[in-house]
Amino acid sequence: MSLTTPLPEVSEDTLLGGRVRLRQPIAGYRVAIDPVLLAAAVPATSADNILDIGCGVGAASLCLAMRVPGCRVVGIDRQRDAVRLASDNIALNDLGARVSVMTGDLLHPPLRLEPGGFSQVMANPPFLEAASTSASPHPGKAAASIEGEADLGAWVRFALAMVCNRGGITFVHRADRLGQLLGELAPRAGEIVVFPLWPGDGKPAKRVVVHARKGSGAPLRLMPGLVLHRPDGRNTEAAEAILRHGAPMRLVP
Repeated sequence: MSLTTPLPEVSEDTLLGGRVRLRQPIAGYRVAIDPVLLAAAVPATSADNILDIGCGVGAASLCLAMRVPGCRVVGIDRQRDAVRLASDNIALNDLGARVSVMTGDLLHPPLRLEPGGFSQVMANPPFLEAASTSASPHPGKAAASIEGEADLGAWVRFALAMVCNRGGITFVHRADRLGQLLGELAPRAGEIVVFPLWPGDGKPAKRVVVHARKGSGAPLRLMPGLVLHRPDGRNTEAAEAILRHGAPMRLVP
């Protein structure tokens, strides 16, 4: 008799205009645009080795690997069901030679993860502090959206530990927590780039992408950012280029 827990009921969806196929749970957390934008923001090259912290079902890892042929991506997530789906998605997209995933807690990382072993680290961490919101009744959705024992500081410290000196760190997070994110990065990273994601013209940013370089002392730069939607709700041309056609987000020269 098998002791393997069955996977939740899933749907098969697509990202990047159909270039990435993605199986994900029908109930609970569903992939939105944040991991696609995160993958587009990482200034990776074909020689880079990238760590995706909290990879979930693999959306950001797969989008980055599809955009940058030759790069290698390792994902880590503490939810076993998500890791199992991520493994299926890697095979579904024929990216097993360059993308892998493992179960692990960033507070107690697997020994296979070598500190300083990655040229780039990316993360789409839970956006909400546990004290500020009520948890979703669905465990997967709660884990993806609300911080657990590992708060934002722990995510940043883990990213800094895993990336090599002069390597890059890229986060997507809530705009109202930008000050906290910058405070966690500033002691050990510089060349910080803040890239707002505007829902529409004249609307305040709800999300920001932040990129930093470990060991740099260069000053912070605030970029114009990206307007996501036109007044009629459709994607702007710039957003469409990233979300459907896999264009990179230009954060660094």
